[in-house]
Amino acid sequence: MPVTVLASAASSGVTSSALALTLASTRPSLLAECDPKGGTLRSGFLQGQVSAGLGLYHLAAADRVSPEALANVFPSHLWRIDEAGHRNILPGLTDPAQAAALGRTWATLSDVLHVLAREADHDVFIDAGRLVFTAGRLNQALTPAPLVHQADLVLLVVRNTEPSLALTRHIVDPLRAELDEHGTGSSALGLLVIEREAPRRGRGYTTHQIAEALKTPVLGALPWDPPVTDYFTEGGGPPRGYSRSDLLRHARTTTGQLEAVAQRRRVQREYPAQTANPQLVSVLRRLTHRPGGRSG
Repeated sequence: MPVTVLASAASSGVTSSALALTLASTRPSLLAECDPKGGTLRSGFLQGQVSAGLGLYHLAAADRVSPEALANVFPSHLWRIDEAGHRNILPGLTDPAQAAALGRTWATLSDVLHVLAREADHDVFIDAGRLVFTAGRLNQALTPAPLVHQADLVLLVVRNTEPSLALTRHIVDPLRAELDEHGTGSSALGLLVIEREAPRRGRGYTTHQIAEALKTPVLGALPWDPPVTDYFTEGGGPPRGYSRSDLLRHARTTTGQLEAVAQRRRVQREYPAQTANPQLVSVLRRLTHRPGGRSG
C-alpha cells in the first residue's frame, strides 16, 4: 500500500485532509503527524487525551540507540482511534523546538513506515505541514525532507481559490526538481484540491483549471465540510451524519485513486517502458486502471 505525504505552501487543511483519508481508508491505516512546526491533533481531535509522553519526539531517543530500537518502540507510540485498532495516529511534536532532535530520525522513521505499508498492507499518510525551501532546496531543518523524498506519492494540498493557487505555484517547480534529484521522481507529485469555493459561482477554480495552472495532476478532491473539519480540528463529538458525510465519502474515493496511481508508478519503475516489451507494459497499465480507480 502507498506511503503518501501531504504538504502545502501555506495553511490549506493538510492535517484535516490527512485525517479524513486515514479514517476513510478501506484498509488498516496510519496518520503520522510529522510537521516540524508542531502537531495539532493532540490538542484538537484527540481532545488532550494523549500525554506528552507518547508520540513522534520519543522516537528520536530510540533512534539514537539504534534503528532497531526505534522500530521496537514505534508501536507503543501510536494512538488507536477506532475500537478495532485498524486506525492509528502517531501524534506530532508538542513544541517546534523538538524538531532539532529529529534530523537523523526522519530517514529511519521513513523506513519503518514503508515496511508498515508494504509488509502489513497499511495505508500510511504523513502530515508534513508547510514545505519550506531555501535556495531552491527543501530546508532540512524545517521540513521532514527524507519522508518527502522516499514517499510513494507527494500531495500538495491546495484550495480552489486564487490566493492558495498563487502560493502553491511558487513551490511546484522546486518540489518537482527536488523529487527528481533526491526522491522517487517527479511523477510522485500530485494535487489534492480542497473545494472551498463553488466554481459555478465564478469564484472558485475547477480541478481541471487547477491542474492546468499548476501543470500538475489532480489526484483527488475533497469538499469543504465545516462541521466535519471543525470536529477534526477542535474535537468534541462527531456531527450528525458524520460517517455518511460528503468529506468522508470523497476521501474514500480518493484513497482508491491514490492506490491506483501508486501501483501504476510501481509497475512503471519495475518495468521501464524503454526496456520492457510494449505489449507487457500495456497489459500492466490496464491492470492499474480498473473501474472505480482500484487495483487488484
